[in-house]
Amino acid sequence: MYLALGSPLAAYLGVADPRGFSFLRVHIMTTTAILVDGAFFVKRYKKVFKDKLPLDPSVVASDLFAICQKHLESRHEHVQRSSLYRIFYYDCFPSDKRVHHPISGQAIHFLKSDQYQFQHALFNELSKKRKVALRLGRLAQHSAGWRIRQGPTKELLKKTITVDDLAENDVSYEIKQKGVDMRIGLDIASLAYKKLVDQIVLIAGDADFVPAAKLARREGIDVVLDPMWTSVGEDLFLHIDGLRSTCPNPNQAGE
Repeated sequence: MYLALGSPLAAYLGVADPRGFSFLRVHIMTTTAILVDGAFFVKRYKKVFKDKLPLDPSVVASDLFAICQKHLESRHEHVQRSSLYRIFYYDCFPSDKRVHHPISGQAIHFLKSDQYQFQHALFNELSKKRKVALRLGRLAQHSAGWRIRQGPTKELLKKTITVDDLAENDVSYEIKQKGVDMRIGLDIASLAYKKLVDQIVLIAGDADFVPAAKLARREGIDVVLDPMWTSVGEDLFLHIDGLRSTCPNPNQAGE
């Protein structure tokens, strides 16, 4: 923003120039909220930071905070141009159910799985970070169940294999999240209607946020999408004000 020295606004700000009008470039600090789709972030993190596998919850939490911090800095000047309102992290606690594999019959206790331990530890690390708020939904346990993967399903439909030919890795246990997208939408609406921020950064990879983003833009909020270098549909650009990924680009590393 450029300010005319000698103008009423300049005088009000205490930078009046009695010698006449000239222009001074001033930086107006904005306020930014960053909303993170946790499931998308962790999945993409494994692609971006392959050198950090297996995942360390403390390292992942610190890297997330650093990625968010870069959104507050000028792209070229490497100086802070925005203050952080809060980082909202959306996810669900993992399942603690005990099930039996339909192929092998082996008992599987999710409570003892590496995924369960990692997510709990990650939530704990994030809760210790300044200005990080956890927004946790729940799992739709009633609709959970074993699903045959896409490849074997096609083979079954073509009748090139039978059910007896399925291997353990041909099926997976799927549980859908419930309430996460709703919380993202409600938070965007609240931030926009209450004029709490000037900018919202979404670290996400799908278009579920579009209705809420459209609402925020109508309220004058600058909406930026960070897809962590995944490709986005051309029509998505109609509903955002900018696209910026601040994590390392895995495509340049020969992904």
